Order: sequence, then structure tokens, then C-alpha cells
Amino acid sequence: METNTQRVEEFKQEVASMHLSAPVDASERTWLLVGIGLAVAGIVFIVFGWYGASGEAEVAKQVPYIISGAVVGLGFVMAGCALFLRYSLGRYLRFWLVRDLYEQRAQTDRIIEALHATGRGREEF
Repeated sequence: METNTQRVEEFKQEVASMHLSAPVDASERTWLLVGIGLAVAGIVFIVFGWYGASGEAEVAKQVPYIISGAVVGLGFVMAGCALFLRYSLGRYLRFWLVRDLYEQRAQTDRIIEALHATGRGREEF
């Protein structure tokens, strides 16, 4: 029967023999920052649209400011928030999944140890 430490060492050696590189999240971080930038740019567009429209007395002259500022700004804010939420939640959910897998593996090891202690477990675990 192999101990858990031996299994871990064998696994590490097998993974090392594959010559895998660590995953790089450069594009994920870039899209997260793009989302933040779009949201900020959208707020700036909305403020400039409001400022331009507030200086005009006639509604016909206010409409171009509202269209170019508020509508485009809202689009940027919505797109930026969507990108930010997608990439920040993706990172969080990956962390949660790895943590959950680790806890399940630890729980399985405790169950196997308990079965061995009661004499019900098979020796090939």
C-alpha cells in the first residue's frame, strides 16, 4: 500500500515530466481593466452630455448632447460593467472550484482513513 505522500510525489513527477507552463491570466486582467475603463469613460460621457445640454435653452439643441453623451455613455457603462462582472466572477468562481475540489479530496481521505480504522476498507486504497 502506498502512502498519500508517495502518491503526491509520483503525481508531481508526472506533471513535471509533461513540461507544462503555468497559466497566464494577462488577457483576463486586460479585459477586467478594459471593463473598468469603459465604465469610467461612460460616466465621463454622461457628465459631458449633461454639461453640454444644460447650457442650451432650446430642446432641439439639447438633443445632440443627450444622444452623444448620455446614450453612448450608458452603453459604455453597461459594456464596462458586463466585462468587469464577467472577468471578476470568473476569477472568483475558479478559486471557489479549486477550494471545493481540495475540500472534497480531504474529506475523501478522511473517509478512507475511517474505513481503514474500522477494518472495512480495502487495502488497495
